[in-house]
Amino acid sequence: MKKPRRETLRNVLHSIRSRFSAILIRRSWRQAESAESETVKLRHIPNLLIGSRINRFLPLFKDLDLNLRRSSLRINFRSYVSLAVMTSFLVSVLTLIFLTLILNAILNLPLLSSGLFSIGGGLAALAGGIIAFYVYPIYRADSIRRDLDNNITFASSYLAILAGAGVAPDSMFRSLSKIPQDLAIIRESRMIAQDVDLFGIDILTALERASERTTSERFKELLEGLIATIRSGGDQMTYLMQRTQENMELKRISMRKFSDTLGIFSEFYVTLLIAGPLVFIVMLSVMAMLGGFGPSLLNPYLLIMLLTYIGIPFGSTIFIVTLDAVTPRW
Repeated sequence: MKKPRRETLRNVLHSIRSRFSAILIRRSWRQAESAESETVKLRHIPNLLIGSRINRFLPLFKDLDLNLRRSSLRINFRSYVSLAVMTSFLVSVLTLIFLTLILNAILNLPLLSSGLFSIGGGLAALAGGIIAFYVYPIYRADSIRRDLDNNITFASSYLAILAGAGVAPDSMFRSLSKIPQDLAIIRESRMIAQDVDLFGIDILTALERASERTTSERFKELLEGLIATIRSGGDQMTYLMQRTQENMELKRISMRKFSDTLGIFSEFYVTLLIAGPLVFIVMLSVMAMLGGFGPSLLNPYLLIMLLTYIGIPFGSTIFIVTLDAVTPRW
């Protein structure tokens, strides 16, 4: 009689713990939603204004839908496209106006030349805005993938310790999700715990969903192997320790590759953003001393200002973003 009572008491305690976790998850969701409610409203304003007029252009952004889901952005496909189109159009108009004022009123260029240059700048701003909105979900999804790959060794070793202590799989990911760190692996663990505690899904289905939505192949392999180990009744600690050793070796290899890549980036930076601009500035200064090309778009003074205030900052920004995209987060 004692064993059934103990089993019943254990089930009751597990049920109470699951309900308490669900209450905490709902409370955290409400706090997050209240903190982001104003931002979400601003995001959906373009959809209310021009959302019905861009349906014919949505097929042009069909590849963006998958990347948008993988990037974990809390906005639907049509709202994001509406935001991209409206923001890019406003930036294009502002660029056209300000370039015309600057070139005509400040630099004293002819109205026709400043107008043509401003139209080109406005079109470039429009294209740049669309490209930026198109690339951002890809960059964010890739950032999440790199974050998962860089912290998967910590996650597999943490799970291996819990598995060696006899902790159930759902409790392992629940414990991992409570670590106070803003890491992609922690966010994925929270989503797994939410599927189990809040929606009542079994741990195997929750792990399968996580493996389907993740952008990291290494994290997907870890989850699929853990699912197979649980179903076959294998030793979870042995499997997780083996994955930890493999991930540590892959980490060493990636660090060696990054050191070589960093040397190549440094050479590109010195050549394109230090030596290159110096050569052009010297050449344009000599041309300006010799008379230049007169008051036109090829005026050396104008080219020097464009190179100094637009070309070099823009090139440095592109370099920083590219370097961040390939830098592992240790």
